[in-house]
Amino acid sequence: MKDLAFGQYYPTKSFVHNMDARVKILTVIAYIVAVFMVKQFHFLGFLACFTFVFVATIFSRVPFLRVLKSMKAILFFIILSAVLQLFFNTEGKVILSFWKIKITDLGLLNAGFIIMRISLVVLGASLLTLTTSPVEIADGIESLMYPLKWIKFPVHEFALIMSIALRFIPTLLDETDRIIKAQKARGADFESGNIFKRAKALIPVLIPLLISSFRRADELADAMDSRCYAGSKVRTKYKKMKISWRDVIGVVVIASLITGVVFLNKFYWILAVA
Repeated sequence: MKDLAFGQYYPTKSFVHNMDARVKILTVIAYIVAVFMVKQFHFLGFLACFTFVFVATIFSRVPFLRVLKSMKAILFFIILSAVLQLFFNTEGKVILSFWKIKITDLGLLNAGFIIMRISLVVLGASLLTLTTSPVEIADGIESLMYPLKWIKFPVHEFALIMSIALRFIPTLLDETDRIIKAQKARGADFESGNIFKRAKALIPVLIPLLISSFRRADELADAMDSRCYAGSKVRTKYKKMKISWRDVIGVVVIASLITGVVFLNKFYWILAVA
């Protein structure tokens, strides 16, 4: 559990780390849009998106294995989505048949398409959390949502909730890992039996984790209250955000990526024939 990368900040000095948090948030949103813009079976678009993540990882100086660990959190969901596409897609030419199940070429392509789309989205999102601290993410979200204050939307409180949620993801993972190890030391078995027995075995983990979460939330509320925190008041920032040449480069790169995806969607058949 504690090895999961999503939600954990990797402190180091790099090109990506020094970018403005607002630009990184908008860049990741644009990147996710680009991933979903890739048309079905246009795998060159996915190659362009993967190249973007690969280059961004190099410039972030985050170990590739650390980024790939973010996939562990949704591995079951990816496999389930691929299996559903593989076994329940009846369109296309049948390439394998057993009992009442038929696997088609289009089902196989759809499964690969789903795997790549989900994986690329998670890799891009995890790279944001690895290169941007929770405080920077909260400040960036608050700054981007500032116009909503005109309609009385609690921008600061919303950004604070996001910051606390991101901050406590690693903490909850560590707590879960600690509880599982403690239960295993008492003879608990989480790996044998069918899915229902495994789910039942997790009850002794979930209850202490829930109690621990409420305790930590109560401690955090007391700490904020003792420091006279008032979210509605005008607050200053310890570190002011400003746009630099790095951010301009990031905007140009993501704009080029979206342009490339649109181009590939429009002229993919020409490239495929060539």
